[in-house]
Amino acid sequence: MDVVEFEGILKQVAPVTEVICLHLLGEPLAHPQLQKILEICEQYKTLVDLTTNGILIKKHKDLIIRSNCVRQINFSLQAFKDNFPDKDLESYLLPIFDFVKSAHESRPELYTNFRLWNQESNDSDNETELRKIESFFNITINRNIELGAIKSKKIWNRLYLNFDSRFEWPSYSIPNQGTKGRCHGTTNHIGIHADGTVVPCCLDKNANINLGNLKEQSLNNILESDRFKNMRDGFLNGIIVEDFCQHCSFIKRFSKNDKAQKMPK
Repeated sequence: MDVVEFEGILKQVAPVTEVICLHLLGEPLAHPQLQKILEICEQYKTLVDLTTNGILIKKHKDLIIRSNCVRQINFSLQAFKDNFPDKDLESYLLPIFDFVKSAHESRPELYTNFRLWNQESNDSDNETELRKIESFFNITINRNIELGAIKSKKIWNRLYLNFDSRFEWPSYSIPNQGTKGRCHGTTNHIGIHADGTVVPCCLDKNANINLGNLKEQSLNNILESDRFKNMRDGFLNGIIVEDFCQHCSFIKRFSKNDKAQKMPK
């Protein structure tokens, strides 16, 4: 998506949202016109959350810190080992750690999150990263993390660890999960692909649920379409309307949260 297209879409999105997240499977720091995109967000007074693998953070460190529209940056630390298992971890982590310290000094209100989304109940896959975080920031991190009970843990100023277990991307190869369940897709967020296609959430990476295209339709028309409203109203009432959503195991996480909230104290 070029900057002209981005601005045209942001004009429609900005009045109806508080924050935009510059990611939908892609790497936002790799965009050749990242600076201009952030300037447009500043112009339309739109807050931005960035999610990145962090490989290019040294190149864009000063830009991100001085861009007041950036509210939060999420570093997907597990992505490095998944994609580059033979590369040196320390040379990857140090520029990210340096960014966090510099951001704290210059913009202490900026939130940063280290995502460790490959964790299981008794998983020690992240131990190396945890030790390096502790050493650099001179802190001690409690290893007793009960997934499901806690998803985020503050460890230093506005630096947080985000924990979660691995998930499967929704696919028709996954057994049908039934028609009962809730989701945040369409109820409080949508996803927009680089080609302008609107989808209910960022897990719909292949746009299986094509709700419309912002290069061809207005956002208002898409949000008022029967398909969008049926999907949204279904989730609000605990019903999974779309067939593709019935093949998404991520839906189980929301039902678990519902049960936890209903349990007596």
